[in-house]
Amino acid sequence: MIIRSRAPVRVDFAGAWTDVTYFSEPFGGATLNAAIKLYVEGELDAHEEEERLDVERIVSGPSGKYRGADRAGLSVNYQSKIPAGSGLGTSGTLNVVWLSLVRRQPVKSIAEKMEIAAHAYDIEKVLGIIGGKQDQYASAVGGINLFEFGEEVRRVPVEMSQEQVEELERHLVLCYTGRPRLSSNIHKNVWGNFRAGKKETVRALFTLRDSAYEGKEYLESGSLDQLGELMSRQFEATKKLDSSTSNEQIEELFELAAGRILGAKPCGAGGGGCLLFMGKSPEQALALAEELKKKQLTVIDLQFDFEGLCMEMTPSQTADSSKSS
Repeated sequence: MIIRSRAPVRVDFAGAWTDVTYFSEPFGGATLNAAIKLYVEGELDAHEEEERLDVERIVSGPSGKYRGADRAGLSVNYQSKIPAGSGLGTSGTLNVVWLSLVRRQPVKSIAEKMEIAAHAYDIEKVLGIIGGKQDQYASAVGGINLFEFGEEVRRVPVEMSQEQVEELERHLVLCYTGRPRLSSNIHKNVWGNFRAGKKETVRALFTLRDSAYEGKEYLESGSLDQLGELMSRQFEATKKLDSSTSNEQIEELFELAAGRILGAKPCGAGGGGCLLFMGKSPEQALALAEELKKKQLTVIDLQFDFEGLCMEMTPSQTADSSKSS
């Protein structure tokens, strides 16, 4: 049996950092994000006689390809064109894809996708990776959502018309800086500040969480000017978490874009990777994209994905040939 799985990465508008258990368990976290049509894809080839899976490791290759361990009757492969350290939640998406393959069952409901997302996060927790939950859930479910994090995870879909969705896409510019960020290092700094009770850090986290609800209202009302301003406030709040969430390159690019945008923020934990800009108009967004390309930066085509995790199961060639012989 050949099983193929595909899941999207995400951009986030508000609430980053508050999905991490250090904050979400005592206070409740909230993020506002959207899955985009940029994917991690995986394939599992398991012979029918193989009754159990023994996948021990996943290693990242230099070209953005991933390969699981090979065993008798089993081969797992992954690939993605997403830059390393992009801030788009690629590692969480990879775990969602991996678990869907190991599960070897079709995904039939949102509830099943949410369950896979929960287990994908558990993998990272067992491995001692410091990070949040929004990446796994955005990837598994797809669409534009507000997620609430506490003892349980609650998904609140953002209600937007097709026209509103297309208008939002036309205003957004997603740019990869060419400089990956090491989110684990940034997380250590931020949560060190949090555990030390640094007031500026604690206040910033509450600001980030509450802004996710505010941003949902702006999306549903089509208030892109207010959403853009909110995105910039997100960036200012993350800088109060720790100075490593920004750098000279990010500040220079925001300054370059200032006349053409309503607001902007780094994706994910910040510190590098991808930047998300809200253009003042579709025309200004296109003009900004051209300016960024002249700087030899990668502008990523941004379209929203509303499917989330998708799977396809077909008989393998090995099985077919054995039956015909």
